[in-house]
Amino acid sequence: MEPLLLGIDVGTSSVKAVLLDLRGNLCAVCQAEYPLHHIRPAWVEQDPDDWWRATCQAIREALGKAPHGAERVLGLAVSSQAPTLLPLDGAGRPLRPAMIWMDRRAEAESARLTELLGAEEIHRITGNRPDEFYVAARLLWLRDHEPDVLRQTAKFVQVNGYVNYRLTGRIGMDPAHAVLLQMRNYATGEWSQALCSACGVEPAQFPEVLEAHGVQGEVTAEAAQATGLRTGTPVMAGTVDSASAALEVGVVEPGIAAEMTGTSTVVIIPNDSGLTEPALIAMPHALPGLHLLLGAMVSSGGCLRWFRDQLGQSEVQAAAEQKTDAFDLLTEQAAEAPLGSDGVIFLPYMMGERSPLWHTNARGVFFGLSLATRKAALTRSILEGAAFALRHNVEVATRAGAEVREMRSVGGCSRSDLWNQIKADVLGMPLLLPRTSVGSPFGAAILAGMGAGAFPDVRKSLLEMVKLDRRFEPNQANREKYSRIYQVFRDIYLHLKDDFDRAAAVTP
Repeated sequence: MEPLLLGIDVGTSSVKAVLLDLRGNLCAVCQAEYPLHHIRPAWVEQDPDDWWRATCQAIREALGKAPHGAERVLGLAVSSQAPTLLPLDGAGRPLRPAMIWMDRRAEAESARLTELLGAEEIHRITGNRPDEFYVAARLLWLRDHEPDVLRQTAKFVQVNGYVNYRLTGRIGMDPAHAVLLQMRNYATGEWSQALCSACGVEPAQFPEVLEAHGVQGEVTAEAAQATGLRTGTPVMAGTVDSASAALEVGVVEPGIAAEMTGTSTVVIIPNDSGLTEPALIAMPHALPGLHLLLGAMVSSGGCLRWFRDQLGQSEVQAAAEQKTDAFDLLTEQAAEAPLGSDGVIFLPYMMGERSPLWHTNARGVFFGLSLATRKAALTRSILEGAAFALRHNVEVATRAGAEVREMRSVGGCSRSDLWNQIKADVLGMPLLLPRTSVGSPFGAAILAGMGAGAFPDVRKSLLEMVKLDRRFEPNQANREKYSRIYQVFRDIYLHLKDDFDRAAAVTP
């Protein structure tokens, strides 16, 4: 029977497993959820064994949907949320719960690293600005607050690294995850002795770095019993979820970018010269020889969810009666408002913002309200505000030297035709949708195929696999109007920037 590839993504709230044939056709998609633990404000942890249990469940269910599924799997790869701090002891056991990417407890430690080494020097070494988003600041937190854990740590692993370890008994990491530790020289690939010394760790505590499609090991007999996989199935190193998602939408050459919008937005912009930009996130692509600049927006789709939950009860009720989705009803209403939302401009910074602002104290703003403002205008302003924030990230990337001539869109929010057209008009470039999209596990399956030798020319194979279904062309007149509004959008934030910080200082 035809061979299959298994792709797994360990996300923030669930594991998704997919089976692909060698032509890129989906044969199975399965998902298993697990909890987030909000220990304190800004402290977010997960139990690594929850990842493993959900992975086993998702794999078993996926294999069960394909006849002789386990025997047909050529190989598998795991992508994951990132970056994460997870220390393991010498026996490979977690020493504490994992601090996932959402955890912001190490703000003070990030500031200390900056004082010690300098922001410019940290960027020069690692390709990225100092921030508690990266693992370096959390390592310093661990040294100062849980020194016993640090002393017992044999290896620090990432999310997919832990799952791979449970699958194979071997520990490894790909270049993209390694960069997001912010402990490694971006240009040379060597661990930075200056950062290791500052954080109280040794390079030997980090895993061997393998290419994303490199074979890390084989499924052990114990893992085969837990997952239903065949003992000896090759397991590739895998990569970060955004790098994996780039493969699914064919982002494999400069000029073609992608944006993934759900609760948050990540914009993925490839280049072949190793560009870095302090306002964005730099990391290697899953394909050797390519690099990515990433824009990470905290709460784009999350703003629309907040609006639905707080001000959209009538739409929620109507959606239940009509057996449809409240988001669809809200965006249909938004289409009733004109371009520019009757003068309302929305800043989508309701949980602070990462790139390109990196401003924890930024907050959401409806600007331009009047007694004539309609609900439809408020909804449309949220869609427009998220598109303006997307444009801001793209502009920073292009100023850094990246090329962007086309945007591809995936994620739950890409099903809104209105939002897609707004993004095309605001960006001034075509926006395309793939025919089917399951996200990062598709890319992980491609990496599995690369490692198994199924794709001698992976770029050519992806061109054949990625089917682009719909295209939204920018309207030039709308583009010009939006450009004027965009300048006001940017100015509003600049005028309020210091006020956000003052408000945070006086508000409990």
